[in-house]
Formats: sequence, structure tokens, C-alpha cells
Amino acid sequence: MDSSTNSPRVTVERDGHVLLIGLNRPEKRNAADFRMITELAAAYGELESDPELRAGFVFAHGEHFTAGLDLADIGPRIGPDGLDLVPGGGINPWQVGGTHLSKPVVMAVQGTCLTLGIELILASDITVAADSTTFGQIEVSRGILPFGGATIRLPRAVGWGNAMRWILTGDQFDAAEAHRIGLVQEVVPHGSQYARGLELARRVASQAPLAVQAALASARLAVREGDAAAEAGLQPALVELATSEDSRIGMEAFLSRRPAEFVGR
Repeated sequence: MDSSTNSPRVTVERDGHVLLIGLNRPEKRNAADFRMITELAAAYGELESDPELRAGFVFAHGEHFTAGLDLADIGPRIGPDGLDLVPGGGINPWQVGGTHLSKPVVMAVQGTCLTLGIELILASDITVAADSTTFGQIEVSRGILPFGGATIRLPRAVGWGNAMRWILTGDQFDAAEAHRIGLVQEVVPHGSQYARGLELARRVASQAPLAVQAALASARLAVREGDAAAEAGLQPALVELATSEDSRIGMEAFLSRRPAEFVGR
């Protein structure tokens, strides 16, 4: 029996300007049922809507990041139009439909990281993996296809051959391979992934938030609509940022050789 029935499937806490979002179904290796996904979507919505929050940090309680979908719970919910996973005010955590996050997300993974776990990585911005982590995009072994963005983003992130090697076979691979192909940015000893991931999230959150969001938006625009679309937006974005209070704070900090304390205006 799942002893976490009355516990939140996703924990949400604040660490300054960082929202800590924790998968919390360790008894089931954090397999994602409908409740977990809707709670995760709600947490992403909170990250987006709160102006005091500048970055998200996604991690998992227990020894494993996620065993993937809880098909026994999710399968019967797949209707003629697919799955409706996002509550009012929420954001699809895989960002394959609806509103997209304007703020960066850092992730820390360990143990088992299957299917939707990889797709969360692909929808985030920086990922730290414990050297214990085993990855797998195993949907074809279950008779379905990845529907959280892996077919779109994995070839772009790691190259066509690397993506097809793992998507089409359903084979699993280790943290060293994930780092080699560029799926994760750092591999650290098991147990230190949380601290390192949070360190990076805090570092991102300490930068000028309007500038961070503008840089992220420009990079995403280039990926989604091409270089020309992103190039057209560079100078207007620069002009807008140059008139911000944060730009003044940044310049004053540079001239006085002291750390900047940005205000997001």
C-alpha cells in the first residue's frame, strides 16, 4: 500500500528567490501518477506567476528520481484527445503545450530516471546527475511513444543518432553516457547532486532576473523559430534592459567592484 496517500506528491518550498520542487512518492520510486503530475504543473505555475521567484530547482525525495509514468493510474485516463494534466493556473511541466515558463529551471537527478524524467530534463535548462543515475526512454518497450517532448527535443539536444539509439531501442544508459551526449551538464558523486544543483539554482537566481529571462527567451526563440527570429529581437531586448533599474545596479556594482543586488525592475 502507498503510505504517502495523504502526503503531497510534490513538495514546494522557498529558498530565497528559488522555488524548491520535490517529487515525493519515494515508496513507488517516484512513479508519476495523475496526482503527482497535476501537483507538479501547479508548482510550475507558482514559479511562473510569483514575481519574487527567479528560478526553479526540481529534485526528488528518496533514492530515485522517477521510474516514469504510473501506467496503471495514467493509462485509463488517456482519452480520444490524449491527457489533460494541467489544472487552472498550472503549466505543463514538459512545456509541450499551453503557457511556457519564462524562468529557468535547474534539476538534480539520481538513481532511476526514466521516460518523463528525461523529458523533464529536456524541458529544463541545467541538470546535475549523480553518478548513480540510470536513464531510459523506454516507452517503445511499453507499446507507446514518448509524448512529453523527447521525440522533439532529444535529437536536437544530443544529435539524431544518439537520440535514436536510446529512443528506438528502449535501452538504458548511465550518467557517463548522459554527460557524453550532453543530456546532463555535470555528473557528481551520489548524494551531492542536491547541493550542487541548488548551488547552481541560487547562482542563476542571483543574476539580474530580467536579463536572465531575456537571455532564456532569446535562446528558446532561436530553437523554436530559427536564428532570424531571435536575431530580430536582440537589439530591442538590449534597449529595454539598458533602461532597467537592474542595468544601473549592475553598472554601479561593476564600477565599485562589489556584488550586485538586483531587484528585478
